[in-house]
Amino acid sequence: MSINTTNMKSRKLKSQIFYAIILICTLTTIAVLAALLISVFSKSIGWLNWNFLSSLPSRFPAKSGIKAGILGTLWVIGLTAIISFPLGIGAAIYLEEYSKKGWLKELIQINISNLAGVPSIIYGMLGLAVFVRQWGFGRSILSGALTMTILILPVLIVAAQEAIRSVPSSMRHGSYALGATQWQTITGVVLPYASSGILTGTILAIARAIGETAPMIMVGAAAFISFVPGGIMDSFTTIPLQIYSWTGKPQAEFQNVAAAGIVVLLAVLLLINSIAIILRNKYQDRVKS
Repeated sequence: MSINTTNMKSRKLKSQIFYAIILICTLTTIAVLAALLISVFSKSIGWLNWNFLSSLPSRFPAKSGIKAGILGTLWVIGLTAIISFPLGIGAAIYLEEYSKKGWLKELIQINISNLAGVPSIIYGMLGLAVFVRQWGFGRSILSGALTMTILILPVLIVAAQEAIRSVPSSMRHGSYALGATQWQTITGVVLPYASSGILTGTILAIARAIGETAPMIMVGAAAFISFVPGGIMDSFTTIPLQIYSWTGKPQAEFQNVAAAGIVVLLAVLLLINSIAIILRNKYQDRVKS
């Protein structure tokens, strides 16, 4: 009994120490994040206004705006979502529902998992070589969107696969018992049930794409443009790229402009994520009902 009591006390002490370490790490992270946000928001005061949101970039800090960056980001992210979503979901459906176990499937899975950890600048170099030069799309929104697509596809495919795997086998068997085909089972049972997890993965993938700068630099996104893109073949810039450009300016006022740009980027990110979360919860409630 004494040995068991000693072991229990030792385990309890270790658990408390581990809990304290995790708590300290969490509080430290929150404190650092809060300090950064306070610094950014304080610098953006007086600079974040309607004129900043509706103006194009300028050599003068007081006249510089982020309109081109906002629209460029929305163009790239919107086109990326349109291209990557059906590709990612289609790949996940094939791997989980149609492909047979074997070396080919394992090879594909290993490559998808490895691609999820590749640095983003590598995807930018690939986009420059293939989309900009070889395919002749130039330094356009389409090149940027295709580059972002191959960047987020591994994350999207893995998340969709996990969501599809979470569907109980009994639901599939019940559908087959009622005479449904495999495709009818996938579209009518599996995808509706897995939609919540799929949309969660999409949120994470899109959030990563919004904040990327290195791939956009590689495919030729402009740090300074004096016009608003009107089509997928136009030149463009993005919010992160404009922020990066402003932080490198010699004038001290541009640091405040960059802070205002960071606030706008956070707002855009929260807006897109909120829309995706609302859609996810809507489909989740529909499945539960």
